[in-house]
Amino acid sequence: MHAPDRRPAVSSALSYCDPKGALRWLEQAFGLEPYMVILDADSNLAHSEMRFGDGVVMIGSEWSENHRSPASLQGKNTQTVHLHLSPEMGEIDAHCARARQAGARILREPETQFYGDRVYSAVDPEGHIWTFGQTVKAMTSEEWDKASGLKTLSRLP
Repeated sequence: MHAPDRRPAVSSALSYCDPKGALRWLEQAFGLEPYMVILDADSNLAHSEMRFGDGVVMIGSEWSENHRSPASLQGKNTQTVHLHLSPEMGEIDAHCARARQAGARILREPETQFYGDRVYSAVDPEGHIWTFGQTVKAMTSEEWDKASGLKTLSRLP
């Protein structure tokens, strides 16, 4: 069993109708790595954590009226989880193909953005929306502002 030896400052927690199935699917489709799985006395998933690079996503069951899967809310989402692929994780187009082959519904095909990242969006079997990005061209904020016509600030004026 793994002890929680290092924790990111921010992580997401997602609720699923079938959290055990979600763990298996997220590993197969998106390459998340199971890190911690806690079962209750009836072998139901009490808590789990999956790693992606240096980040953690917690996967659990629906445990209150306020913690539900999109599958229980007519597909509604209030958040999107974004995962950034390092070069060591492989190319993003291949990652998208792997997700599609595992049954992910691709909302947005891989496309290079004005800020130098190649990004795609996918939906898992219960309706959670995931986005994936990979830097393909390192750019300064001045360069992407010029390319987009937008203005990048460090905070609101």
